[in-house]
Amino acid sequence: MARRLLIAIALAVAATAGAASHDATSHHAFDDVDHWVSVFDDPKRDAWQKPHEVIEKLALKPDAKVADIGAGTGYFAARLANMLPRGRVYAIDIEPDMVKYLAERARRENLPNLQPITASADDPHLPSPVDLMLLVDVYHHIDQRERYFSRLRSSLKPGGRLVIIDFTLDSPEGPPKAMRIAPQTVKDELSRAGYALRTEHAFLPRQYFLEFAPRQ
Repeated sequence: MARRLLIAIALAVAATAGAASHDATSHHAFDDVDHWVSVFDDPKRDAWQKPHEVIEKLALKPDAKVADIGAGTGYFAARLANMLPRGRVYAIDIEPDMVKYLAERARRENLPNLQPITASADDPHLPSPVDLMLLVDVYHHIDQRERYFSRLRSSLKPGGRLVIIDFTLDSPEGPPKAMRIAPQTVKDELSRAGYALRTEHAFLPRQYFLEFAPRQ
């Protein structure tokens, strides 16, 4: 899942940054972390990803615990850690080189509240319940989603939320269209997994932004 996830994000970001798609997908080894940092953390991504607006909309408490599932190089995780100095951000990925880089980034940027975690394909291995689970451009790579998210309900604190951000069907960037998942499908699958849609934000130009909470 991690390799497909990284390649799909690389396609989206590299295309926006003006890089060649062939170059983005021709790197099948992820030991060249510097290359992937230049792709995932390209400042041009901010124009359509709008990370600070996303985080502001989440309205997190200063001491919130957040799980960034599929964190990659920490594009969102590092921002969340900076904005929640009293909180805790679990940066979760199944790619070992990404987890190693996340640990180095936390030290380099003096983010003691950023904790990298090595996940498995079917379990993020959260050490404790969280207030928010965030998945950005990750949902369409998860296998057996209803089972996966049903199990994650126990890792949310009372009042906790699950946030899914992923590419729209007509986005000019993103994974192949056959891999994309319509927002209504996300809603239906998560409903069967025991969640209810709480809020739907519409300000991202290429992605949908859905907030869910476990049904009581």
